[in-house]
Amino acid sequence: MSAPDGSPVGAERSIGQLFASATAEMSALVHDEIALAKAQLKQDVKRGATSGGAFSVAGALLLFSLPMLNFALAYGIRTWSNWNLAICFLLSFAANVLVAVALALIGVVFAKKAKKGKGPQKVAASMKESAGVLQNAKPHPRPALPRDEMPAIEAVGRSSS
Repeated sequence: MSAPDGSPVGAERSIGQLFASATAEMSALVHDEIALAKAQLKQDVKRGATSGGAFSVAGALLLFSLPMLNFALAYGIRTWSNWNLAICFLLSFAANVLVAVALALIGVVFAKKAKKGKGPQKVAASMKESAGVLQNAKPHPRPALPRDEMPAIEAVGRSSS
């Protein structure tokens, strides 16, 4: 078994090897943080698209359904109540407006969720916090152990994606 830099596990590594290993791990951390930011941004874009779709459907519903629904509803109200036909048409139009308002409210809810999503800002704050911790970190002194008392260290595999 070997460490990520190719040296045997448990073997003493030079400062250069340790620094190279730390640099590789920091690079992997930055790449993972960027991937997280992209995923969160993609989710925010999806919410925005859902909001736009709901507004589009509300507009299309109001535009294309008005003539047919107004006639059907107005004549239905006229048959049921014997009211004036003009009042029946006004009532059918009001029903269509209520449906369109409900769909517009759904669009507003999704737009607020998309605007509230601060995925990339959270990742940027996390990266700044990690960098601040690493800048202030001091190496921990380790007592020298005899060769036969060295603890067993297992290598941990890491995905590069």
